[in-house]
Amino acid sequence: MSDTATRQISVDGVPVELLDLPGDPDRPALVLLHEGLGSVGLWREFPAALHRDTGRRLIAFSRYGHGRSAPPPRRRTPAFFHHEALEVLPELLDKLDASAPVLVGHSDGASIALIHAAHRRVSALVLLAPHVIVEEVTVNEIRQTRDAYTAGGLRERMGVHHDDPDAAFWGWCDVWLDPEFGRWSLEREAGLISAPTLLIQGAEDPYGSLRQLELIEARSHAPTQRLVVSGGHSPHLEHEQRVVRAIASFLAQLPAAAPGTPPGDPEATPATQVD
Repeated sequence: MSDTATRQISVDGVPVELLDLPGDPDRPALVLLHEGLGSVGLWREFPAALHRDTGRRLIAFSRYGHGRSAPPPRRRTPAFFHHEALEVLPELLDKLDASAPVLVGHSDGASIALIHAAHRRVSALVLLAPHVIVEEVTVNEIRQTRDAYTAGGLRERMGVHHDDPDAAFWGWCDVWLDPEFGRWSLEREAGLISAPTLLIQGAEDPYGSLRQLELIEARSHAPTQRLVVSGGHSPHLEHEQRVVRAIASFLAQLPAAAPGTPPGDPEATPATQVD
């Protein structure tokens, strides 16, 4: 996605890269929350496709230190998930007059969306490859990614998409590899979810197992569906058309759903589906 489509907005005094596409003012906006090494641009063509198929206002932003946003004002700690969900995101939504949005989060962004929805009003959740607990497979994969960053050329590739690749990378890596982070869990927050939720994950995701989805399903009080597709950690990029179609169908049916009844998206049922 071209940088010319974005602008800057100040959040807590820090310039943040923002994409804001207009849409139906009578329906809640879609707010995209990117992964740990992501940014507005690294959503690729997914925002445009989702915007086109839903007709909703779509907002995406790069977190501090990512994309074209300024570095974070202080060093990240394991508490950054809650800080982003309960301080940064509410300020951004208030400034943009985007109350009770549909949060579409990927990986770390999905975890931030889950925390926000546990404590603030949202209309629905779409969680792509969410993290609820720390799994050994996740930590092992991040260690390999760290090796690729320090010696394998990943830093140079990230420099194309981030003004400060070191801020983006180490702000993510250091949190996940912090020994104290091993006890991190969002199981309590998952039990506070009341908004309809669509869970999407790749069956071969190297950053997390399907147990992450199972924990959300077991604890959430909301109508919850899942879509499992073949592939890895970015189902919205690997299966863009199918994922966009599933999200659009999920959202289109929300107003007609009876209380406590899942919207019934044929692409996303309570049973696991694998391409």
